Amino acid sequence: MTRLLIPGEPLPWFHGAALDGNPRYAFNTAAGRWMLLLMMGSGAQPASRNALALIHAHRDLFDDENACFFGVTVDPEDVGEQRIAQQLPGIRWFLDYDGAISTLLGARDQTSGGEQVYRPHWILVDPLLRMHRIAAIEDGPALIELLRSMLRPARPETTAPVLIVPDIFSPELCRRLIDLHAGNGGEDSGFMREENGITVMRIDPDHKIRRDYTIEDQPLVNHLKARMNVALRPMIQRAFQFDVTRVERFLIACYDAADGGHFRRHRDNTTKGTAHRRLACTINLNAEDFDGGELRFPEFGSRSYRAPTGGALVFSCSLLHEAMPVTRGRRYAFLPFFYDEDAARLRERNMPFVAPEISGYRAEASGENEAV
Repeated sequence: MTRLLIPGEPLPWFHGAALDGNPRYAFNTAAGRWMLLLMMGSGAQPASRNALALIHAHRDLFDDENACFFGVTVDPEDVGEQRIAQQLPGIRWFLDYDGAISTLLGARDQTSGGEQVYRPHWILVDPLLRMHRIAAIEDGPALIELLRSMLRPARPETTAPVLIVPDIFSPELCRRLIDLHAGNGGEDSGFMREENGITVMRIDPDHKIRRDYTIEDQPLVNHLKARMNVALRPMIQRAFQFDVTRVERFLIACYDAADGGHFRRHRDNTTKGTAHRRLACTINLNAEDFDGGELRFPEFGSRSYRAPTGGALVFSCSLLHEAMPVTRGRRYAFLPFFYDEDAARLRERNMPFVAPEISGYRAEASGENEAV
């Protein structure tokens, strides 16, 4: 029998077909706010109709800032009969026609006789993507009131588990890297996505606007390695008890206010081509010359983080984060990923699942970018 989640247990991450047409909506990217899930099954049932009316009556709760709603249907007639609708902000639906999400979250089960049964219920999820409370579908009003009570007090701010280390790069080195980018202009920056089991690169200005320049000057690469090895690697060992032995990419990025430079919520290790990444690093090159552009970790509140010029901000690639829009000037940053020998072997094993047009991946995976 499929078990239900217990309070405090992290929800499993999954992708699902969304009502808006996205075939692989990543549920984990919605973390950082309270979420109310309705494992509805089919909207044809009286209890389901009552649940839908309840959501409509409390529409004000779901603003995408403090809370959002996700419904899960396994019945194609819910769409055909227009029983459900996406209403942004805050209200979205998964079309779980194969029952995978429902099974994962304990709503669909199989009896000993092989019969499929569905257990409609609500799940209240906290901003850290943990199960807070489960209720039968008939008990929706009580769960709505519980959600309201959770939203009444200001959400306590917590500190994201990040490491900030000043003085990794000198002002002169920062200026040299900025001049390199400015002299070249960079190219539009994409992001990794998994499609049909293959990691591919995609460009979507709604999700990310940035221009990147990859450093090809080997003496400069060696100098950057040496600085990180001396000034940053020991601090990472101290803070995370993790020894960095490899660096992925020597990349200078520019977020320009003129273009609305930003990078929306994402995690850095959710595809086969990025699963080896352990720590992300941002070394700001001109922190005084721009407004906006801070990093934010929604699972830990609304607080934003900015490394000083030449300083590094290091965090786990598993953390949900976003680069806020730059509102004045240009933000230049050096953006490596760190990993170790075990992760290097994982990267090698995953190479067959990476699209060949992702330039530089195979060269880096072969060991050219060792940190020490």
